[in-house]
Amino acid sequence: MSNLSPRARWAVPAVVGVVVAAAFVAPPLVASASSDDLPTLTPQQLVTAVADAKDQPLSGTVVYTARLGLPSLPLGDMAGASPVNLLDGSSTMRVWTDGVDRSRASLLGATSEYSVVRDGSQAWTYSSTDDAVVHYALPAKDQARYDALAQDPTVEGDLPTPAAAATSVLGLVEQFSTVSLDAQSTVAGRDAYNLVVTPKSTTTLVGHVVISVDAKTSTPLRVQVWDRDSTAPALEVGFTDVRFATPSASVLSFSAPAGASTKDVTVPLPAATDRPAAGIPEGTTVTGTGWDTVVQASGVDVAGLLAGDTDALASVPGSQPAIGSKSGQKLLDEFGADGSGKVRDLDLGTLFDTITTKVPEGRLIETRLASVLVTDDGRVLVGAVPGATLQADAR
Repeated sequence: MSNLSPRARWAVPAVVGVVVAAAFVAPPLVASASSDDLPTLTPQQLVTAVADAKDQPLSGTVVYTARLGLPSLPLGDMAGASPVNLLDGSSTMRVWTDGVDRSRASLLGATSEYSVVRDGSQAWTYSSTDDAVVHYALPAKDQARYDALAQDPTVEGDLPTPAAAATSVLGLVEQFSTVSLDAQSTVAGRDAYNLVVTPKSTTTLVGHVVISVDAKTSTPLRVQVWDRDSTAPALEVGFTDVRFATPSASVLSFSAPAGASTKDVTVPLPAATDRPAAGIPEGTTVTGTGWDTVVQASGVDVAGLLAGDTDALASVPGSQPAIGSKSGQKLLDEFGADGSGKVRDLDLGTLFDTITTKVPEGRLIETRLASVLVTDDGRVLVGAVPGATLQADAR
């Protein structure tokens, strides 16, 4: 979107992957009613409180659910905990953070776990299904500049949180939305205000977004995104339990399990010359504004990506900046297609054919909240708009 941060814009390909393949059927997160006895705030005061709130140390359980109206997905044997599981079904995560620069998030499967651990400029992912660790670190020469920038490390397979979802929505509030307050409620045992963000646009697929905000800390506890016609949120992520206290050092520290394989990945900080001035990768164009924004990536090797060809990743605009710098392709070649889980086990071609519809421009995916058009000439268009809008933009 036109007012997203550079890092958020670079993440567009990953966002597309989640949007086009999520089709969840789990029940919504439940919030109990609460008496309206909290201090009175205006919607604008609550928006400001969330924006100004300090990151809090906390631990808790997060449930991520989506109901986007896609057909059943042929994911195959993906029962192990992996970010791929966010593509289908309701996912449960445990999260811990010191509110500064140390955190852990664990995606829980029936008999397995996938974890992302951050400690300043270092990060680790661990998949118990593969018994594999990936360690991300800066080269020594970049450490001082990292400390000055206080920039989070970029990690393949990051997991969603209520705070991240709320930040994306509130970035569209001032110019493109109206805000109001719904009845107060209790979320994860905490008194909460409910901020309702409604797009001014009449053409976006998004009907409204409800952000439940902790009354004491102004921390987002839950985000629900509704389309225009449904009686249940199409997408939601929120705490079912949360405790605001600093987790123990042992929880925030990472130790590779005995016998696990380990891959070390060096992620250089991008130099200023590596980043486009407008924050948009070369080969990407952005049209429209606010909720009607359409992002178009050109020259994408769709056939190669569906065939699992690692080299095809280089055709995705922003793939190199997203992992650090112009040396990104070398990292992709080294990292391979199995770096963030059992991706090779997923039949991407079958998945693509199942969730797309043939249209004159190529193949179209339409969900309750977003549409994606993959054209025959190697362009990918995505937006929270009807598919017909993307088709018109592609002509």
